Amino acid sequence: MLDITPTEWTAIQLSLRVAAVATLVATPVGIALAWLLARRDFWGKSLLDALVHLPLVLPPVVTGYLLLLNFGRRAPVGAWLADHLGIVFAFRWTGAALACGVMAFPLLVRPIRLSIEAVDRRLEQAAETLGAAPWQVFATVTLPLSLPGVLAGMVLGFAKAIGEFGATITFVSNIPGETQTISSAIYSLIQTPDGDTAALRLVIVSIVIAVAALIGAEWFARRATQRLHGN
Repeated sequence: MLDITPTEWTAIQLSLRVAAVATLVATPVGIALAWLLARRDFWGKSLLDALVHLPLVLPPVVTGYLLLLNFGRRAPVGAWLADHLGIVFAFRWTGAALACGVMAFPLLVRPIRLSIEAVDRRLEQAAETLGAAPWQVFATVTLPLSLPGVLAGMVLGFAKAIGEFGATITFVSNIPGETQTISSAIYSLIQTPDGDTAALRLVIVSIVIAVAALIGAEWFARRATQRLHGN
């Protein structure tokens, strides 16, 4: 039961790599958007907020299909990236990372935004009166105080990326060793005779990773609350 096969290990390792890359690439963009939504008022703010959270309410297959239309090998953006930068997303593990990053993005942005909104603006204003430039205020005051929220968002985003299935299989298919993550491997195994035991092993692995991520996110959120209250 606990004897994980090389194929299953490959799916697990690929899932971890895809989720890690998706989270690391999405985090800087998520921090920038979270700060923009938390600290600035502008025309179209509600629309931007809706677009950020759109992957949460769209069917994952729709998101995957939209990615295929835009980043496929013959799509406008995908063709340009392939021809000029040599970057190919469709049916590659990099495409799985892109799909996972898009699906995890709302869960990454939300805790960061709430954490930035909870930072006392008087501290930022004090830094400005001492001559700090806006980027220095962000780097030395806002970001350090909101760091637990950033970490919580990263953990939640990572957990979501680990479990992503619909957008990934639509965009990059289910290619063993290249795009077959834990979720798509389970999907394949439950359609295979005598694949239930192997599928159950991967289900257990998924549950362990998800529970660990949720516990980590909760711990970081508590740390953020304690820090803001001076404990």
